[in-house]
Parts: sequence; C-alpha cells; structure tokens
Amino acid sequence: MTQNTDPADDANKRPKSRGGKGLHRRKFLGGMAGIGLGAVAAAGATFGLLTEAERKASAATNTGALPIPDLLEGTTTDGTTTFTLEAKGGTSEVLKGVTSTTAGYNGSFLGPTMKWTSGDKVLLNITNSLTEETTVHFHGAHVPPSMDGGPQNAFAAGGTWAPTFTVLDEAKTLWYHPHALGTTAKQATHGLAGMIIVEDDSPASAALPSDYGVDDIPLVFQCLAVSAAGDIKYDQTGYLTSGLKYPVLVNGANVDDTTLTFNATKTRNRFRALNASPSDIITIKRSDGGKLTQIATDQGYLTAPTGVDSIRLVAGARAEFVMDVTDDVTLQVVITTGWIRGGSGTYDFLSVAAGGSDTPDDLPGSLNTIERYDTTDFTARTITLSNTGTSMKINGSSGLTMASMAMISTTLGAKEIWTITNASQLEHSFHLHDVPYQLVSINGAAPTGVDLGWFDTYEVVGGGSIKIAMEFTDFADDSYMYMLHCHLLQHEDEGMMASLMVTDG
Repeated sequence: MTQNTDPADDANKRPKSRGGKGLHRRKFLGGMAGIGLGAVAAAGATFGLLTEAERKASAATNTGALPIPDLLEGTTTDGTTTFTLEAKGGTSEVLKGVTSTTAGYNGSFLGPTMKWTSGDKVLLNITNSLTEETTVHFHGAHVPPSMDGGPQNAFAAGGTWAPTFTVLDEAKTLWYHPHALGTTAKQATHGLAGMIIVEDDSPASAALPSDYGVDDIPLVFQCLAVSAAGDIKYDQTGYLTSGLKYPVLVNGANVDDTTLTFNATKTRNRFRALNASPSDIITIKRSDGGKLTQIATDQGYLTAPTGVDSIRLVAGARAEFVMDVTDDVTLQVVITTGWIRGGSGTYDFLSVAAGGSDTPDDLPGSLNTIERYDTTDFTARTITLSNTGTSMKINGSSGLTMASMAMISTTLGAKEIWTITNASQLEHSFHLHDVPYQLVSINGAAPTGVDLGWFDTYEVVGGGSIKIAMEFTDFADDSYMYMLHCHLLQHEDEGMMASLMVTDG
C-alpha cells in the first residue's frame, strides 16, 4: 500500500539536493500505540524504550556497506533448472555483541535470492535440517496447490521436499518462507526468509535495471522483537516480555544506529523492497522529501512509472522503485507497530552515494497493460476477519488445524469479488495464495494511483474493509488446497487462516 501518489509525468526529474548520511532518528510513539489483544497484560509489563546509551550499544553488527544476499545459482539439465536449499539452525548477532539463536536457508540467517525466468521449469531440492517439521511457501507465485508450500506440504525434520513446476508468473518480486501450522512465526522471525526475482522478456524488463547487486538491489526488511539476551520473540506471550528491543534489520544488518551505504556505480538504480517482518508496517521514503518512482507492486509492473512520496508495506508485501542517483540520497524507513506492541520510529537506513557516469534513457511511459475487471457478473463472497480473545478467526472458524479451517470452494475459471471485512479493531494483512487480485475498493473508496496494480497482500485496518476481485486460472485439485490468511504471522498461527479449494467443478 502506498500513500500520496501522483502521476509521474516528470518521474525522471529528481530533486538534486544532497542527502548525505543524515542524523539517525528513532521516534517512539507515545502511550500504548498499536494496542490490540493482550493490552491488559501489556500494561503490566515494562517495555524497553531504548535510552541513548542502549541505542548505541545495540548498533549494527554489519556496519558500512549494505549486505547483498547471495544469488543462488541453479543448475540446468534437460530443460529443468534445479535450486538446492537447506533449512537449518544457526547463530547470529541481531543485537550488537549478543548471540541469538537463528535459522536460515543455506546459512545461519535469512536465505539466498533465487532468480526464476518466466516459462522455465524449476525444481527445488529442499532439505529440512531443523529439529521440527517445516514447509517452504513461494509467496505470491502462481503454482499448483500441491507445490505451493502450504500446511499440507509440511515435511519432517531430516526429510526433503522436491516441488517442480513451470514458472507462469511475469516479472515481479516474490519471496519464500515457512508455512507449517503453528510454527510459521517462530521459523520466519528466526530468519527463514529469502527473495525470489522473476524475470521475463517484456519491453519493460529490458528497459529497467537488472544487474543483481549492482543496479538491481534487494531490501529485505525485518522489525523483530528481541530480549536483551538475544532471544527472538515470535508469539503473544513472548511479546509481553519486559525490556524488549525492536531492532530493524535490512538484509540482516541492524540499522537502529547505523546508516548502511550503497555506492552506486550506475545512475539509475532499482530497489526491491520486501517487508519480511512478522507484524510491523514499514514505510519507505527519501530523507530530502523527494519522490520515489514506483514501478511495481506485489504482483508485477504498474501500468506506468508513478511518482510517490512514500511506499507503505504491511507484513508480507513487496514493491519496486527506481531512483536516478545524480546526487547522494538517503533513504528512510518508518516503522509502525501492526500488532500488540512492536517497533516504532524513523531510521535513516541507507545512504546511496552517486557514482554513475552514464546517462540513462527516459523511463518507458508504459510498463504494463492492466485491464480492470468488470465485476458485474462476478460471484460475490464476504470474508470476515474476527477474534474472540486471543483466538483469531476467518468466517467464525479458528484455523488451528486443517479440519477446523473455514473452507472456500470455487471452480477453475471462476471470477469472484470478495469483501474482506475486519470485524476487529486489530490490524490485519490479507494474503491470498494462488492468484493475484485487483482492489475494487478500500474502506469504501475507489483505488487510485499504485493501488490500481496487482496484489496478493494488502492492509485491512481495524473496523475497515477492502473489496478484491480475482480469476482462478490454470490449477485445480481435489486434495490440495491453497490458503487465505492474515500475514501478521502471530495472527496466522493463532487461527486467522482458511483454506481455498479450487476444483474442476
């Protein structure tokens, strides 16, 4: 979700004020901002609003250059590209000088970036070296339900899973993370997350930066809850621990008191932002007040480059933007708590130093064609998000097991319009597996600007609602189901998840 959009008639005309490395700021929200469930218990706990000395003590372990996740190389044989992943435990310094128990794919924290090409067949050999079962969900990917990595695909410690499918997605930014019942928050917050870049041969892709780590830069954001001893918290009980700190990580580097640096070697640079936080909302902007040029939402390119003041992402959401860096620019991230209690504040997280000598062509005026749905004859449904105490529900059912979930049944080729109603006063992040959706209305208002793009994850504020439209294409199954759920991971694990069965009818 983005705010303050306007047409990008002059998207390439950048303010040439020098950002430099700005003063690092962390502004905590007053009172009990973001109170939801557990407010009474929270009021009795002492939360750690960091002093200046504590902020300095918790400075990043990875100071200096922005770390870039490794690019996972696949091997291609007989037309299939194979990627190998291992989910395993490890340790990392989330807080400076404090060792935390973490997890990662092919490493101790986070995972490598995968590049898929539209139309290619891929195979993923995934080993579970954890001490409990896991899954790997390809968030946002249009794949068969048996390969989606939902709860039905869970595999045991010591086991392997080898999904294979043809990449049907167009160019976009996806990600991968666990999705087993009851353990998603625990495993993802400890570091099991990685980015997926889908490439295609469209004219827009040919015109945009695409050299990974050079002018095509991943930004994986995480706002975590961590005790002074380094214990990463992931559930409601853990969030009520006294003295918690809320470090903000970018590609695994703590930016609470450190502005990372990126020395641009090209004038035009593309940034892929992923909010991999368990619950908190992130908003990205320039410290000098200049525009960002957004080019994509969750599910691919916008119709045209669009100038925005900021980019707001709920948990699980992604966006892409470009900047022509002719003077140094500092990027900021604003953290807003999205659950019981979380991080809050403004951080200068990345100083981009101008260094390109090239003069890029104007951005293309058109990136994509998005035909808006005429929903006159679409099948209408209402999906209600609610809670009873700490029990989270969709359509009145708490999805703690596959059997207890509410089930949405549809057929291949169906076109539907859903009203997602938030009957609670809690923040929710609505994620739909399988197919992208268009926003029809947001709290009763028609979408504008970048909200006219394609999504798979979108904010539903307390007491609010969104209407979304989608078409179920390509995949049907009588046994395997997709999921629809809140992507605040604690809410998901506490039951705010339903199943989606797409059959041949």
